[in-house]
Amino acid sequence: MEESVQNIYGHRLRIRACGICIEDNTILMVNHLGITPHHFWAPPGGGIEFGESAPDCLIREFKEETGLDIEVCDFLFGCEFMKHPLHAIELFFQVKMVGGVLKKGTDPESGEDQIIKDVAFIGWKQLDELKSEEIHGIFQIPKEKCEISQLRGYFKL
Repeated sequence: MEESVQNIYGHRLRIRACGICIEDNTILMVNHLGITPHHFWAPPGGGIEFGESAPDCLIREFKEETGLDIEVCDFLFGCEFMKHPLHAIELFFQVKMVGGVLKKGTDPESGEDQIIKDVAFIGWKQLDELKSEEIHGIFQIPKEKCEISQLRGYFKL
């Protein structure tokens, strides 16, 4: 993990809202740099700010990271990730696009050291071809990655 990522996100508990956006048998993913030595693909989302609801956070994060406007639908599941120096509790929601144009956005917390490399709708076959360390750990839970929106409950990663 790069030092800049560790300094911004490490050594504190982060509560995050994340969105599962599925369109035409693809899922919207963000490719991050500096989290692992490899590419790291994860659903869009980010830290909930004090006084901000999880759905409002998700609407803001999608706009910042992907340029898309979304509607937050059902709460799906939660997961907790603990691997020193990171500790995150993530709340996953089903979302649907309602506007905007897909583009690579920015992470305001990263400043000049941007960690967003790419955003894309990725097909299930392409997702299956990624190594486990190149994709968010929640995708290891369902039998098939395309079943991600069927998960319910709390998962410890």
